[in-house]
Amino acid sequence: MRKKTVIVTGSSRGIGKAIAIRFAKEGWNVAINCRERESELYETQQEILKLHSDCISFLGDVSSYEVCKEMWEKVKERFGRVDVLINNAGISHIGLFQDMKPEEWSRILQVNLNSVMNFTQLVLPDMIAERSGSIVNISSVWGLAGASCEAVYSASKGGIHAFTKALAQEVGPSMVRVNAIACGAIDTEMNRFLDEEERQALVDEIPMGRMGNCEEVADLAYYLAVKNAYLTGQIVSLDGGWICG
Repeated sequence: MRKKTVIVTGSSRGIGKAIAIRFAKEGWNVAINCRERESELYETQQEILKLHSDCISFLGDVSSYEVCKEMWEKVKERFGRVDVLINNAGISHIGLFQDMKPEEWSRILQVNLNSVMNFTQLVLPDMIAERSGSIVNISSVWGLAGASCEAVYSASKGGIHAFTKALAQEVGPSMVRVNAIACGAIDTEMNRFLDEEERQALVDEIPMGRMGNCEEVADLAYYLAVKNAYLTGQIVSLDGGWICG
C-alpha cells in the first residue's frame, strides 16, 4: 500500500514542526521547509526519521514560485505525489501602517499570501487528476477581525480566507478539499516578544484562560486534512473563544 505524503511549509519550529510530527506519527512521508533556520530544520527532520517516517527537507523562500517548483519536483521524484498540502509559512509585523515602507508590506504579502498560491497551484493538477487531496492553510483570527498595528498582516490572512473559500468551490467538484485554521493566541516564538504582564493581560481576554499550544493546532490540521471527507471551504477558529463572531 502506498504511503501518503504531506508537504508542510514553514516547519522548522512551532506550529509547522508540530504539524509535520503529527503526520509522521501517523506514518506519512513528510516534506518540510524553512527559509533560513537550517539547524532547526535538520533537528525536525531527525525527529521525524526517528518516528520511522521518511522525510526530506528543503531550505528556501516559498514566496518565490521557482523555489516552490523546485521543492515540488523533488517531492514528486521522491514520493510520487502529494496527498496533503499544509501552507504554514508566514511572517508578522507590528507597527503603524503609516510608518511602513512599501517593501515591508510587499514582503508580508509575498510570504503570507503568495506562498499559499505558489504551492497550491503546483499541487492541484495531480490532486484534480486523482480526484483526491486536501489543502489546509494556517491563518489567524486577525484575518477575521483585523488587528490594530497589524493591518497588513491582517490583510494577508484575510486574503488567505477569501482564497480558501473561493478555491474550495472551484475544486470541490474534483473532490479536492480546501480549509483554513484561524489561530488565536498560540504559544509560539512569534508571541514571545510579550513580557509577563502583557502575556497575562492577553490570557485574561481568552475565555479558556490560556494560550493554545502547537500540538492543538496540529491535531486540528490533521483532522481537517484527513478525517472528514465532506468538510471544505471552512475557516475554523482555534482561539479558546477569544474572537467570537
